Amino acid sequence: MQGKSATQDILKLWEQSLTELVRKDGPDLSARQLAIMLIVYLDEPPHTVRGLAERLKISKPAVTRALDTLGKMDLLKRRPDERDKRSITVARTVKGAVYLNEFSEVIEKSAWHTLS
Repeated sequence: MQGKSATQDILKLWEQSLTELVRKDGPDLSARQLAIMLIVYLDEPPHTVRGLAERLKISKPAVTRALDTLGKMDLLKRRPDERDKRSITVARTVKGAVYLNEFSEVIEKSAWHTLS
């Protein structure tokens, strides 16, 4: 795209990707929920509420609310920590992996249209 800055290209890519996600039949995640999903699926486990809160620089109750919603959608689940039964970890689900795979495909398609 001649005449446009890299910033405009990136924002246009983001706009097209989000627009496509909103149009699709499926979960419409907030930025906080999506950030948590990406951390859990892209970074090595274990993941805890405390760790996610520290990473995102938000409160533990905010993470808990996001996890409640993601859990209801079966995109993430909580389970007891195998090493410390008093602690709870955040785990991946098949449905969550499928969601992020589809999310990735939407971004790739948008990138092809935006950046070509």
